[in-house]
Amino acid sequence: MRTHNIMVVDDEPDLQMLILQKFRKKIRNNDYKFFFAENGLEALNMLNGGGHNISLILSDINMPTMDGLTLLLKLQEKNDHALKTVIVSAYGDMENIRTAMNRGAFDFVTKPIDFGDLETTIEKGLKEISYVKESMSQKKQLDDVQQDLDTAARIQQNILPKNFPAFPDRSEFSVYAEMHTAKEVGGDFYDFFFIDDTHLAFVIGDVSGKGIPASIYMAVSRTMLKGIASQVHDPAQCLSAVNTMLIPESDISTFVTVFYGVLDTVTGIVDYCNGGHNLPYIVRNDGSVQQVENTNGLLLGKIEPITYESKKIQMQQGDKIVLYTDGVPEAMNEIEDMYDEERLEEYLAKHAADSDGKLLRGIIVDVLKFINRAQQSDDITLLVLEYYRE
Repeated sequence: MRTHNIMVVDDEPDLQMLILQKFRKKIRNNDYKFFFAENGLEALNMLNGGGHNISLILSDINMPTMDGLTLLLKLQEKNDHALKTVIVSAYGDMENIRTAMNRGAFDFVTKPIDFGDLETTIEKGLKEISYVKESMSQKKQLDDVQQDLDTAARIQQNILPKNFPAFPDRSEFSVYAEMHTAKEVGGDFYDFFFIDDTHLAFVIGDVSGKGIPASIYMAVSRTMLKGIASQVHDPAQCLSAVNTMLIPESDISTFVTVFYGVLDTVTGIVDYCNGGHNLPYIVRNDGSVQQVENTNGLLLGKIEPITYESKKIQMQQGDKIVLYTDGVPEAMNEIEDMYDEERLEEYLAKHAADSDGKLLRGIIVDVLKFINRAQQSDDITLLVLEYYRE
């Protein structure tokens, strides 16, 4: 059982003797350990010296050098919520009680002391101190978790491309992407990178689950795909290899959906493969909007073997391909209506002439307006690739 350290601040030796006599059983059982100071200044010096780990103070009011009410003011400056003070004094008038309470006293016991009442007051104070310390411990744990989440969020954002324009020296295309997590960290990801000088790979993915586990799996998935894509140019073969490698890394509820494409910047042809993800839209330069045709293949990280299939899209000058995660169509407002793909298609048709960045940010704003006061329930991630070459 934990020993409680109690400081008695009083200049009367008789009180010190009575405390030691009345609580000798508690002292013998190591329940209480008492420390004594003859005035407020001596008490402060003992507290500031440390080593005693005092939780509860029993203090008189009328003392030389520094009285009990002044001591209470000094203790308030320490801002230690786990340090409680009980005033023990013959001055049982309402004015001193009010002053002591206003200065942070936990309770008040009058002289001559009823030691049964004092013991009850001490036990009540120690119980309150225990609650405060437990609360402080839990708060520290929450603060540590929040700090870890903030660090994870910074790391996650830093591993995704976020400098735009991404390739200012390339005139054949432009690309823009953003991720808005529902929590501090999320499971969505996007990426784009050159396989060689004329082939730009681009990908969007959505990991099952939320929080740090999803963010870790997201980082593993993105790293694997980027590493394999540099060696295997065919999107279907790339996703097949990633699927095989992810299965040992997955638990019973973890998987990832992926749409992966490779743009030939010379011809405008996009080779792509879909791994169970939301199908992107092609926004043509004439304002028409069409959903990309699906390919054979399922989500990654759960089933082996899976046969994946590649297909092609011909991009023309001014065409855009819009990739997104399910946080867009499945965003819900206060009455649990979904934003849905039909609303997304209408927005794309209405704003087909917008540039890649303006179109993407406009979609996000439209989704957030639709959500209104409802809580964002899923990550919202988009990638828009616009082709310029004739």
